[in-house]
Amino acid sequence: MHRAGKAGRPHPGQTASTHRVRRRMTPEHEQAQLAQRHYEGDCMSITAGHAASGTSKRYGAALVVLATVFFMWGFATVLNDILVPHLKAVFSLNYGQALLIQFVFYLAYLLMSLPAAKLLERVGYKPSLVSGLMGMALGALLFVPAAAFGSFGVFLVALFVLASAITLLQVAANPYVAVVGPAESSSSRLNLVQAFNSAGTMVAPLFGGILILRRSASGTAGPGAVALTSAQRAADAQAVELPYVLIAVVLLALAVLVWWVRMPDLAAENRRAAREERKRHSLWAHPNLVFGVPAIFIYLIAEIGIGSTLVNFISMPEIGHMSTADASPYVSIFWGGAMVGRFLGALVMRKVSAERVLAVVSIGALVLTLTAIGAKGPLAMWCLIAVGLCHSVMFPTIFTLGIKGLGALTEEGSGLLIMAIAGGALSALQGVIADRVGLQLSYLLPAACYVYVLFYAVWGSRVREVLPNESLTGPPQAGPHQA
Repeated sequence: MHRAGKAGRPHPGQTASTHRVRRRMTPEHEQAQLAQRHYEGDCMSITAGHAASGTSKRYGAALVVLATVFFMWGFATVLNDILVPHLKAVFSLNYGQALLIQFVFYLAYLLMSLPAAKLLERVGYKPSLVSGLMGMALGALLFVPAAAFGSFGVFLVALFVLASAITLLQVAANPYVAVVGPAESSSSRLNLVQAFNSAGTMVAPLFGGILILRRSASGTAGPGAVALTSAQRAADAQAVELPYVLIAVVLLALAVLVWWVRMPDLAAENRRAAREERKRHSLWAHPNLVFGVPAIFIYLIAEIGIGSTLVNFISMPEIGHMSTADASPYVSIFWGGAMVGRFLGALVMRKVSAERVLAVVSIGALVLTLTAIGAKGPLAMWCLIAVGLCHSVMFPTIFTLGIKGLGALTEEGSGLLIMAIAGGALSALQGVIADRVGLQLSYLLPAACYVYVLFYAVWGSRVREVLPNESLTGPPQAGPHQA
């Protein structure tokens, strides 16, 4: 162990010249050196601040692009609410048969979520988003041969392809938004971006009402059953071609935009580290995920069941007494409430816990649905429409609570939660109930679903174990022109 050298003797490893310089250093020299160190430290702090600012800007650009993606898949999804009454009339279907549209659509989430999660793990976020948008465009274009053949089966195939691509987008985009910023604001951030999803769901019924229902004989007929001739059926089937071709064009343009825009991504070395980290942990150790998967599944039964039958409910003689074309704008109000609620939810959850907000809206949805079941006329109609406001924050809040604390398991957990969107397929069960006891009483099924959502908010969402968060520390993924 070396002792301090005596005066005039250099320390071990210290050169004589350095020692002589230090002995000659005056107090003024020491102050100058100290000032230099402070200056260098300030420069480093400023540089770090600029880096953080640049990171925020990269996140902002990514969120703007993702908001557009959320808008488009919300638009395409809720257009099903116009397809259900339209194809029900075209092919003379009962409620159970018409809701096969939603059954096939949401079955894709069950079958394709895990393959989508594997693809995301292998290629990363940006290629997954581009692939999903191109797959959506393909599904939309398949509506052209479906209409030409006048085949309900081909329509279902087109819907399955479309939904499979949306599944990939959901698996990639939802967790991306959750990890692209501070973990404590993930619920607020996802609710904000989901608000643009709701904007798409609000616009879609107006779009479908104008380009599908108002251009068809069945859509402009009065309330009740409509008898169509063969020529009218063929013309009504072809009414879906134009809107879905337009959707395909927009989706292809959006895919090009996503490909060319810089988006931060997990670096390749981080993804490899995350894969190794996953091997040491189990998803079953996280009850907030274990209870969150059925919460998403059950909530989707309610959301899709109400949205898919709302046009028929409002057009009933004892409720709104109008044609399906006249009823379609009210579906936009239903989804517009979801959009407004998500913007409000993003603000409220900065001050109020996500669990408490979820509990309040689940109670509200339950009360409104039970009122719609027992009432008639405008009261029943507006109560069911108001449920959309309560739906607003349910999915994004359940999702972020479900992946909370998962760390390196976030991608696998999000894959399970997205797979649970397959619960929308069981909205077909409401159609079967409606055929047996009437459409109004069939809303007892969504009412029961809100009870479980309340349970999840109060108890099931509690986090027992917290793993280190993933972060987007890698360089942004550049487009071809930015490489």
